[in-house]
Amino acid sequence: QVQLVESGGGLVQPGGSLKLSCRASGFTFWRSPMAWYRQAPGKEREWVAAITMDGGVKKYADSVKGRFTIARDNRRNTLYLQMNSLTSEDTAMYYCKANNPEYWGQGTQVTVSS
Repeated sequence: QVQLVESGGGLVQPGGSLKLSCRASGFTFWRSPMAWYRQAPGKEREWVAAITMDGGVKKYADSVKGRFTIARDNRRNTLYLQMNSLTSEDTAMYYCKANNPEYWGQGTQVTVSS
């Protein structure tokens, strides 16, 4: 069955960095555009970044542009999100999403706090 398993979240100080991973299985990963979303407590889930099937085109929400980098390794069926210069506003549960088929991971928690 389709599985998306996120990892790499944790507690980090403001200004720090984290790298999230999303390991995919159960579908043809290289045929699926992928994305990262996040949801902070009491807020709606919001789109963070997206990447095309071959990784050639990447798009970012204005709130993370210049700080976050989305990437994928189609040989390893893995999606990444490198997050730098983190602030408390980045605290949220982070989810990866496949578009073909449409499927969500269970999320990994990122907490930015001193």
